[in-house]
Amino acid sequence: MNALIAMSGGVDSSVAAKLMVDAGYTCAGCMMKLYANEDAGLSRAQTCCSLDDVEDARAVAYKLGIPFYVFNFQSEFREQVIQKFVCSYESGRTPNPCIDCNRYLKFGKLYERARVLGFDCIVTGHYARITHDGRRYLLQKALDPEKDQSYVLYGMTQELLAHTRFPLGTFQKAQTREIAEKSGFLNAKKRDSQDICFVPNGDYASVVARHAQHPCPPGDFVDTQGRVLGRHRGVIHYTVGQHRKLGLSLPEARYVCKIDAVGNRVVLGAESELYSREVAVGACNWISGDVPEHEFRCRVKIRYRQPEQWATVIPTGNDTIRIVFDAPQRAAAPGQAAVCYDGDVVLGGGTIQPPD
Repeated sequence: MNALIAMSGGVDSSVAAKLMVDAGYTCAGCMMKLYANEDAGLSRAQTCCSLDDVEDARAVAYKLGIPFYVFNFQSEFREQVIQKFVCSYESGRTPNPCIDCNRYLKFGKLYERARVLGFDCIVTGHYARITHDGRRYLLQKALDPEKDQSYVLYGMTQELLAHTRFPLGTFQKAQTREIAEKSGFLNAKKRDSQDICFVPNGDYASVVARHAQHPCPPGDFVDTQGRVLGRHRGVIHYTVGQHRKLGLSLPEARYVCKIDAVGNRVVLGAESELYSREVAVGACNWISGDVPEHEFRCRVKIRYRQPEQWATVIPTGNDTIRIVFDAPQRAAAPGQAAVCYDGDVVLGGGTIQPPD
C-alpha cells in the first residue's frame, strides 16, 4: 500500500514515517506550507522557524529513502483556520484552531491531495488509535494518557478513519524519542511545540488585530448585575475563566464570566459564577455516522487537558445537543469543543455555544 506521511519536522511525525516504512508501506513524506511570515507577525526578511522544520522533515525523509514534497495550502489555511480564529475572538468565543486545522487541512485538503496522487492512506504523528469492531471504524484514545490527542480529532468520519493511520497510538512518548535516537534522526531531542503555529509568541490578540476586518474598541467591564467596574482593552483580549491581566484594582478576585461582543462588554464575577451544569453544543460530528435520536449517558471533555466528566447528552437537532453534567463544570468557554467518550472510544463532539 502507498502511504503519504504528513511530516511537521518534529519527532512524532518522523517516527511515524519510519514505522510505516518498516511496516512495508511504499511511503512519501510531505509538509503543508500553511502560512507566510506576515500571517504570524514575523518580518518578511526574518527566517521563520517553519523553514527549519521543513529542513528537519526533509532530512528525515532522505534518511528513510522516501520522496518528500511541500504542498502550499496557505490560502485554505488562511480561510478555514486563521479567519475562523479571528472571527471567533471578535464574537467573544475562544476557538481551538488545531481542531479546524485537523478537520479542514490534514484530514480535508491533504486527504483530497493524497487520493488524487494515488495514495491509499495518509499518516500523521497523532497519539490516537483507529480500530474496527467488525461493523465500523472506531477512534480511540492513545495508550499514553499524557499524549492522547483524540480530543482534537472528533471531526473524523468513517471514510477518513478507513484511510488514515496513527502509528504512535500504542506508544509512550519516551519510546518515540528512543526510536528517533536509534534511527539517527537529528530531531530526536527536538522540543515539542507548545504554541499555536501561527501565534509563535502566544500573543493571540495581536494576531486577531492584524487580521480583523473591523476595529475592536475598548468597552466596559461590568459585574453580573450590569454595574460598570472599569474599562477593558477590547473583547479580543479576554476569554471565559480569565482572571489575570484584567488591569483592574478590585477588592477581591474577579473572573471573566461572559463576553458580550455585541454590547462590547466583558462580564466579571466571582469564581463560583463560572460553574454551570449545562452547555449547548452545535456543529456536532458523530464518528459512527449515526446521529443519536435519544438521550444517552457518556463522559465529556470541554477542554483538552480536562479529565472526562459524566453527563447526559440530549439531542436537540441534526447537529446540536444539550449536555447536562452530573457535577457543575468550571468555565465552559463558547468556541471550545465538547467531546463525548464511551470509555476510550470517541463518539463525537461539537462546539460549545454561548449561553442564552
